[in-house]
This record gives sequence, structure tokens and C-alpha cells, in this order.
Amino acid sequence: MANSLGSVAFVGLGVMGFPMAGHLAKSASAVTVYNRNADRANQWLESYGVRPARCATASTPKEAAAGADLVFVCVGNDHDVASVVLGENGALAGMRSGSLLVDHTTASKRLAQTLADACSERQVSFLDAPVSGGQAGAENGALTVMVGGSEADYARAQHYFDCFAKKHALMGDVGAGQLTKMVNQICIAGVLQGLSEGVHFAQQAGLDVDSVVDVISQGAAQSWQMNNRAETMARDEYEFGFAVDWMRKDLNIALETARELDARLPLTALVDQFYADVQSLGGGRWDTSSLLRRLK
Repeated sequence: MANSLGSVAFVGLGVMGFPMAGHLAKSASAVTVYNRNADRANQWLESYGVRPARCATASTPKEAAAGADLVFVCVGNDHDVASVVLGENGALAGMRSGSLLVDHTTASKRLAQTLADACSERQVSFLDAPVSGGQAGAENGALTVMVGGSEADYARAQHYFDCFAKKHALMGDVGAGQLTKMVNQICIAGVLQGLSEGVHFAQQAGLDVDSVVDVISQGAAQSWQMNNRAETMARDEYEFGFAVDWMRKDLNIALETARELDARLPLTALVDQFYADVQSLGGGRWDTSSLLRRLK
């Protein structure tokens, strides 16, 4: 599939964007990357510059986006997205008419609509497309992508998503991708709290946690979190994975949106405060499974 896709730009080379852009370099005709830390962009070029795609770095998002068929963004939050997309040196300023902007950042529905409106003024298409699967999913090309936008724009992006995703789906109009990601984070928060209490109970009861998990993971209690986090939780290991700071950012977006929708999320609000407790313990960068730590 080498060079079967068009030219792309990728803005944001964090733990997710770095490997995602690398997967695109296997199949795109050209990949230009931008990162606020130029050393990180140079590191990416050293890692993936020998791929079939013509690879390069850029000094601004605008420069990276110039001439690209699709521009991908994957940064931290609403403010970060606005800073690299809008403005005279933002990616949108460099995009040509008819190109497509894809935002993989977990952000608000409000921002998705703002970006869509700004893109429309320049005759550029837009998809909000947050991802799930964590760093391992990004590195293994096994992410899930939740997409908001038009069917025509989604059709244009599908084969690009195939480069780094095992599952992608159009969930509705602009903003639907972000709303779906909120559902994803709400569900993860509840599962992790339940798993934390289960592991804590097993430890207090003197049970072997690994043996317990081996049994119950074959039944109705099974989850991705149980399969991938229970053992490390039992060992009190959290220096990896999706950070508590980022989870609180995501949950705050969900809770704010819930207020707008008059949706009740009592458990989500409670777990968000439990994560605040973890932060007060110095665990802002710990994996989200560190909810167990506050029970000890």
C-alpha cells in the first residue's frame, strides 16, 4: 500500500501523534510534521524518514499544512488545538481550498463546531475524530476513531484512518465524534472505580489478586481494564499509561457537556473527585488505574 494515499501534514507529535504519523508515512505520498518542540519533530524524522513517504519537518503549522491533501491534528486540549489551527501561522492558514482538516484531539463539541465554521470560510472540510486505545494502540496501529462530520469527508479519510486504527466509524455530524469520546471516558471512569474497589477488596480478604482476575475475567466482569491493568494495580504500579491529569481534562469536558444536555452523571462526577484525590497524592501523571491508591 506504499504511497497509495495523498500528501498529509501531522501537527502534534506527543505519545499518540508520534506513532500515528509514523504509520501514515508507510502509505502517504508525503508527510510533513510539526511539533512545538522542534527536537521532537527531528526525532520523528530520524525514526520514520526512511519510510516510503517523502518526510519533512516544518517550522510552523501553516508551513506543514501547505499543499497537503489532509491535515491531522493531535494535541492536548481545546486551547492547544486553537493555537495550532487558527491564526496567521495556524494550519488552516496554509491549507488549500478542497483539503480536509482532521482533529484527533479529545476536545469539546463547541471547539469542533468552531473549527468546522472556520474551515467552511476557507472552503476546507473538517472532521472531529478523537481516538481511543492509548499509547499502545497508537504504536500498534490499533486505535479506535470516533468521527463527526459528513459522509463524503469521512469517505475521504477512511483509508488514512486504516493506517493506525483497527476500528473507525462515522457517528454523526460535526461534534458527534467528541460526544462519543465523552461516552467512552464516562464508561472507563466507572469501570476503573469498580475494578479498583474489587482489587482492594480481594487484597483485604487475603486473596491472590492474579488468581481472582484469572477466574472472573472469563465471566461477565471481564473488561479491557481488567485484562490490562488489574495485575499492575495489584503491584501498585502506575508509572505508565494514560495520565490522571488528562483523564480529568476529559471528564471535565463530559461533565460540562452533561450540564448543557441536562444529562445526569453522578458516578462520573464522583470519580472525577476521586481523581482529584489522586492528584493531591502527587499522581497527576500516574495511569488512570491509580484510583486504587486512594483506597489504601
